Amino acid sequence: MKKSLKGRHGIYALYRNNHLYYVGLAKNLRGRLNHHLKDRHAKSWDRFSVYLTIESDHLRELEALAIRIASPKENRQMGKLKKSQDLKLLLRKMIQQKQKQEIEELFGGKNRDAIDSESLNEITLGRKPALAGYFHKGQKVRWEFKGKIFHAYIKKNGTIRFHGKIFTSPSLAAASVTKMAMNGWFCWKYERAPGDWVALDTLRR
Repeated sequence: MKKSLKGRHGIYALYRNNHLYYVGLAKNLRGRLNHHLKDRHAKSWDRFSVYLTIESDHLRELEALAIRIASPKENRQMGKLKKSQDLKLLLRKMIQQKQKQEIEELFGGKNRDAIDSESLNEITLGRKPALAGYFHKGQKVRWEFKGKIFHAYIKKNGTIRFHGKIFTSPSLAAASVTKMAMNGWFCWKYERAPGDWVALDTLRR
C-alpha cells in the first residue's frame, strides 16, 4: 500500500468505527496519511480509503463535492466549486416570483383593482384576519349607510375585498367609507337564509 501510494494524488477518506470522519485531498497520498497519524486526527480514525486520480487539475473540486455530499463531521470547510452556480439564490428568486404571481392571482392582479398595501402587509406579517374560520366558502356581505348600499366579499381566508382593496377585519372595511372608527361587525350583514340579512356579529354569539 505504501509503495502504491507514493507520489500519487487523489481524494482520501478517514473512518472511525465504520463511520465517515474526514475527507481530504493530497498530491502525495502516502505523505498525507502519515501526517494524519501525528496531527489532531491521529487517534480519531482506524480505517481509510483512497481514490487515485490521473490528473490533479480538479482535485479541489472533487474534494469539495465529496465533502458536500457526505458532510463529514470533522471537515470545517466545505470547499468551493469553480464556476458553480448557487442554486439557493436562483430558487429564492423563483420562489419570490411565484409568490408574487400567486398574490396577484388571489387578489385580482395588477390589471384589476389595486390591493391596499397596508392591509396586505398585515396579512403577510402574520396577523390573522378577524373573520378567519367563519365561512368555508366565499360570502357576499352588504352595508346600508346614508341611504346607499355597499357590497363587499369575504374570502375563505377571512379577508374582505371591498372597492378593490383587501382588509383584515370588517371594521377596517367600514372605516374606509366613513374615514372614522367603525364597528364593522354590526355594519356589515350577510344572508343567513334567503332574504334574511343579519349582522356579522351574530357569528360571534
